[in-house]
Amino acid sequence: MSVKGLGMTYRAPVREAGLRSALRSAVHRHYRHIEAVSELTFDLHAGEVVGFVGPNGAGKTTTMKILSGILHPTAGEARVLGQIPWRRKHDYLKQIALVRGSQPIGGPAELTVMDSLRYQQILYEIPKPDFRANLAELVELLDLDSLLDRQVRALSLGERMRAGLAITLVYRPKVLFLDEPTIGLDVTAAAALRRFIAGYAVQSGATVLLTSHYVTDVESLCERVILIEESRVRYDGSFASLDYFDREGNR
Repeated sequence: MSVKGLGMTYRAPVREAGLRSALRSAVHRHYRHIEAVSELTFDLHAGEVVGFVGPNGAGKTTTMKILSGILHPTAGEARVLGQIPWRRKHDYLKQIALVRGSQPIGGPAELTVMDSLRYQQILYEIPKPDFRANLAELVELLDLDSLLDRQVRALSLGERMRAGLAITLVYRPKVLFLDEPTIGLDVTAAAALRRFIAGYAVQSGATVLLTSHYVTDVESLCERVILIEESRVRYDGSFASLDYFDREGNR
């Protein structure tokens, strides 16, 4: 993965408070340019698990959305698995995954976990033998036996996170973007999730880019850390040499 001079600027409408200003803005709109990310440059290698840290609003999630093909940047370039993410080619999307802790499972909440897994099999054209093997492994590692026949809407947050990871990983992505994967989980569930992520990275050789405000997530999973502040990369190096968490607390 190679990122060079990546930038993203939004044009957001602004106006003063009050009814008169609201009426004026309907005719003459004023805008402010918001710089979400600016001149980001870094490389990730196959098999790396890299922490992507920084304060809220620094641009971490925006960067992940760009690299996973959801957003089109306004500047710079990026190559992931040799492809330009925002072109959203089918063979690229079949090799990457974005998992967000705040919304680990997409699609209708009325579906069961098994329904969602079957849908992934069809969507990603997973051969039946591979699907069965991958599913059996994920069910064991994530303790999903009791969840497969339950509707998504009936799951707790921790259960949703485990099921969401299985749904995401059943097609064996080569690049994994994890956005706050342990948010809202209790200590036991978060620890189990970290163990699974570490094992998956070693076993599959996948590249993992992880955002988290929890020092334990980054410390246990990432030897390398990229710190982004005010939309720019401020540090890229070993976790041991980074004092960000010491200065800011448990972030």
